[in-house]
Amino acid sequence: MPHRAELSTGEALVGLLEDYGVDTIFGIPGVHNVEMYRALPRSRIRHVLVRHEQGAGFMADGYARATGKPGVCFTITGPGLTNILTPLGQAWSDSSNVLVISSALDIRDSAQGRGRLHEMIDQHGAAKAVTALNFRCYTPKDVRDAVAAAFAHFASGRPRPVYIEVPLDLLKEPAGDGWTARALPKRPSPNAEQIAAAITKLNAAKTPLIILGGGALEASTAALAIAEKLKAPIITTTAGKGAVPETHPLCLGQVMAREGFWTLAAQSDAILCAGSELSETDHWNDAMAIERNLIRIDLDPAVMARPHTAEIAILGDARESLELISRGIKDRKGPDKASFDMGEPDALRAMLTEVLGVIRKELPEDTVICSDMTQIAYAANEVFPVSVPRTWLHPVGFGTLGFGLPVGIGAKFGVGDRPVAVLIGDYGIQYTVNELGTAAEHKLPIVILMWNNNALGEIRDDMVRKGIQPNAVTLMNPDYQMLARAYGLNAEQPKDLKALAVAIRAALKAEGPTLIEMTPRMVHG
Repeated sequence: MPHRAELSTGEALVGLLEDYGVDTIFGIPGVHNVEMYRALPRSRIRHVLVRHEQGAGFMADGYARATGKPGVCFTITGPGLTNILTPLGQAWSDSSNVLVISSALDIRDSAQGRGRLHEMIDQHGAAKAVTALNFRCYTPKDVRDAVAAAFAHFASGRPRPVYIEVPLDLLKEPAGDGWTARALPKRPSPNAEQIAAAITKLNAAKTPLIILGGGALEASTAALAIAEKLKAPIITTTAGKGAVPETHPLCLGQVMAREGFWTLAAQSDAILCAGSELSETDHWNDAMAIERNLIRIDLDPAVMARPHTAEIAILGDARESLELISRGIKDRKGPDKASFDMGEPDALRAMLTEVLGVIRKELPEDTVICSDMTQIAYAANEVFPVSVPRTWLHPVGFGTLGFGLPVGIGAKFGVGDRPVAVLIGDYGIQYTVNELGTAAEHKLPIVILMWNNNALGEIRDDMVRKGIQPNAVTLMNPDYQMLARAYGLNAEQPKDLKALAVAIRAALKAEGPTLIEMTPRMVHG
């Protein structure tokens, strides 16, 4: 590399990210962002070359969800940015800290309609739709300030993605001074009077209920202390699975989609909800709302006002708030086990539950499981017990097909030696199947559990329920065993549940990724 008297802005950017603790970046170099890559070989940051920018965004999301640290991507102008918008939307809706840094056209050429490579009328505006903070930089100082704002947001606010775009000519400009990490704020502490009011209401309650969302994943000890003192049942959202062990006798798990949830909520005289929007994708009943006896804890003030009515609205970190509340809760007598009528499962749910039972038995408790939009994962949201925080990663809000595989890859880069598994369908995997190459290249021992029913099963069943003749829901699948081996993966197609268990045990010990193709024939023969 020729001698450079001063770092360029692109080079200084890499050093600044390193100062903020970034150890992994997912991305694809291109002619429009190579200046971001000039300093990477000299840094301690690991770069993961993905097969598509959508994969980069999902991997950063998986890294963020599994570790609690921000996931970072580099992308290019135009199609690079549009390709990564889907993962940004997923991170936005599911509260995940993802940072996307993109190049943009030269300042003098921006949106002038001159037919430049990758030109967009408003690239920044496109990213604004799915990010909490978004910046277009014009000077080196703008870049430093934008990165500082991003990490201040990640440290103190509701987790959500941030977008920074740096024009091509700016990336090459001399960086100047001041490229060091700045002090970061902490999350806001809750109001003492509101904490006292919550304690009073909970101690007086005869039928308290606790709901834990994804914002309460770090609050397990305090949440359990409150529940055990009050003898209160705990319900989690899908994002909150693992906030407390679902094997705990007071934990009912994710039952919000069941009709009995609203009865339980109506009968409760104090509902303590921490870190959840209580959105449609939590309970699938947008006609219902909790309108009394609700105590909400959240980092997002807007959550307090919609659509449910909070009697006590506590703005603050869930862990600190629950710890303060737990100190004031009095022990009471009562049953130390909660019950909930899940109803009789239909034939499909019963079969999927049987398969999931084998998977749960064979995967270690701390396995990070990255699921997709597929029938087996929908069943697992309710019946698959999770006991460790940040080990159930599901595309709840945006509901993106293809999420599971790249998210699993990103999670594996984040958690190191801990096991990672992917739960995905035969249709969904084809959205991001190219990332099998990324997993194989890095010899990641990921257990890929693919449910193959040769159909868009959930859509087909929904058509039947709505009186629509099923159409456009069957497909010609590839030979997944051959496809996996073409990418250099191990591949298994167990014939029964016993063989499934054996395949999972072998995959956990394999040197690289393993695709385990599961079918209904495993159960039915």
